Amino acid sequence: MKRRSFITLLGGAAIAWPLAARAQQSVKLPKIGFLGLGSGLSSAYAKRVEALRNGLRALGWVEGKTIAIEFRWADKVDQLPALASELVRVPVDVIFANSSTQVEAARQATQTIPIVFSNHADPVGMGHVASLARPGGNITGLSMLLTELSAKELELLTEAIPRAKRIGVIWNPVTPSHTLAVRAVEEAGKKLKLELVPLPARTGEDFAGAFATMERERTDGFIDIISPLSTAHRSTLAELALRLRQPGVFGTREFVDAGGLMSGADIEDLYRRAALYIDKILKGAKPADLPVEQASKYQLVINLKTSKALGLEVPPSLLVRADEVIE
Repeated sequence: MKRRSFITLLGGAAIAWPLAARAQQSVKLPKIGFLGLGSGLSSAYAKRVEALRNGLRALGWVEGKTIAIEFRWADKVDQLPALASELVRVPVDVIFANSSTQVEAARQATQTIPIVFSNHADPVGMGHVASLARPGGNITGLSMLLTELSAKELELLTEAIPRAKRIGVIWNPVTPSHTLAVRAVEEAGKKLKLELVPLPARTGEDFAGAFATMERERTDGFIDIISPLSTAHRSTLAELALRLRQPGVFGTREFVDAGGLMSGADIEDLYRRAALYIDKILKGAKPADLPVEQASKYQLVINLKTSKALGLEVPPSLLVRADEVIE
């Protein structure tokens, strides 16, 4: 090859390479806006985020290659509306807002960008969808029906403590779905002939006061109606329960891993399944046409180490039904 031809070829390649690189970099990846409440660095949320990523990868969506995820984490509920508005301005193609608290903030920010939830407590009761079969708007996803779950947790606690007569109910007035969940627990309590002691907790600092009330009222145990707040403070709740010898049932196994007595829902499975909704929406489906699915996988986890520390003997009939027993 002549020197002049070689130089011309080399020069052409030098020009073409950066142009090709720039073209590759300018490819617009679909964007998921992740609206979270709590710390993305916590072990609980890290596992949930990884479950969502795994669900997306199984469908061919790889973060950084075929899809981008914009994370926004709020320390407090009142920060969520501003963060949701940020995601709308980015803009993102779909917003993932796992529970009713985040969904409400996202709903206020947009009525056009699709919103997918993974563990909404009561999407119909909250007015976020018209019905489970036909959501009707820009919101859809999976529901764990907190009203049913909380009532079931109360039943499980009475199985673990047959002598129980007075039960504390920790709930968060700031969480939109909790008013409905408390009503469901009250109805279940009447059927079980229990006296319930409501324990509202708006901040992490309120949990100590809730347990002080339980000690004063001589409760036999408690249920924690799961919320982003209680999840963020699960270790504190487990420690207080052990210190004051109060058997408790919680929403997810993360609480049991932290030292809680029992739990009954599999949140990670719901995060994983939410990826299918995101996949369908990014491929052109409308949220209004995607029916809301209910949780199909529950996970009864019992911490025997905690039960021994509390001096509580869990009935064998309950142990055999457990999906996992931590010893």
